[in-house]
Amino acid sequence: MNALLLIDFGSTYTKLTAVDMKKEEIIANTKSLTTVQSDIMIGFQNAYHQIKEKCKDIYFDEILACSSAAGGLKMVAVGLVPELTAEAAKRAALGAGSRVLGVYSHELTQREIKAMIQQTPDIILLAGGTDGGNKDCIIHNAKMIAKYIKNVPVVVSGNIKASDEIEEIFKENHIYYEITDNVMPKLNKLNVEPAREAIRQIFMKKIVEAKGMKSAESMINGILMPTPAAVLNAAKILADGTNTEEGIGDLIVIDIGGATTDIHSIAEGEPTKPGVMKIGLEEPYAKRTVEGDLGMRVSAESLCHSVSSKKIMKFVPNTKYNIEERCKYLTQNVNEIPNTLEEIEFDEALSMVATEVAMERHVGVIEDVYTPMGKIYSQVGKDLLDAKYVIGTGGVLVHSKNPSKILRAGLYNEENPRYLKPTDPKLLIDKDYILSSMGLMAEKYPDIAIRILKKNLSNV
Repeated sequence: MNALLLIDFGSTYTKLTAVDMKKEEIIANTKSLTTVQSDIMIGFQNAYHQIKEKCKDIYFDEILACSSAAGGLKMVAVGLVPELTAEAAKRAALGAGSRVLGVYSHELTQREIKAMIQQTPDIILLAGGTDGGNKDCIIHNAKMIAKYIKNVPVVVSGNIKASDEIEEIFKENHIYYEITDNVMPKLNKLNVEPAREAIRQIFMKKIVEAKGMKSAESMINGILMPTPAAVLNAAKILADGTNTEEGIGDLIVIDIGGATTDIHSIAEGEPTKPGVMKIGLEEPYAKRTVEGDLGMRVSAESLCHSVSSKKIMKFVPNTKYNIEERCKYLTQNVNEIPNTLEEIEFDEALSMVATEVAMERHVGVIEDVYTPMGKIYSQVGKDLLDAKYVIGTGGVLVHSKNPSKILRAGLYNEENPRYLKPTDPKLLIDKDYILSSMGLMAEKYPDIAIRILKKNLSNV
């Protein structure tokens, strides 16, 4: 049997998905612990043997992969104004599937350069200034990076009028760089896709090798993108459709993990209610946010500190646990699997808090504004009230007996109506963890990928 093999070199597990391309069906899913500390191919081979056991006569015509191993893609973003070009650079980095370690604005100081070096980013995204606007700041920052940070690739996505001078600076100092279109060519106007693509190209050329994954390339056809970018790609293809397949419309993906809770939304996010004025920075149509303090294990203690014990108690009022002590325990025991009813209920309470807060941070907010003409309403961020679907993924959702309860924690709440969260979406679960593999597959076979997604996402 000829098939396509899709690999996700995850931070914890290496997950394999085999697809029968003729029947457009998933043949098998397997996983094994990722072995990035020794040789990443060991974990892959363990999962690969499981696939071969399940499908004795299988032969793979093509093998594609994505990766978040060894900490995933780590970036810092640099811009001019915190609320504008620095924020635009951050959104471009997040959309490319990275974990943003820091965001810097204005002219970089030596202290900030030292902090950036200590963060050990894989890529620096250098932005600043609209096209034809201020170019002194981005040139200063290019000089600082060239002088003090020699071995980190740089994506330049700022004022296009500064490009020639920045290119000279980086060439003279032997900096690996890519110059692309400005992430904010005009005030409040986003243009993140060129930067995202440049980041992905550097990820393929440089980062895979730096993370000890070069050995994996010998048997696969290419590590195409970071895993979070693959998930966002799957969400986008499912929402928009292809030239031959209809999409399902505006949607949100909630991905609850041990270290972070990621939210992806595919929607324009324009105001849905009359009399609302949209203000602030333009939002990406395909938006990803990452909450590093809202995780189930690595970040459990941070979650407790961020949201308060009282908020967690709302979802598990009769727990026998001391909230802070239990969260600290989970952070220190990241492989803990809940077995008893009390443990399961506590885990699900954490997941509901993570969902609620992550959604509040992702969606837009309605504010009252008083003017000489009276009260008006302003919207900052995306209006997702009418999102048609919410899709859940991540271990706590997949293994829950009542995943809809967790997802509903992220929906619109009349007690706090300022957050523009979806009011009545259809709820789906990614039971077989196929979002990343289908986003990867969609790069080459979008029609088959969307058809498999439609068949395999489960109603809850």
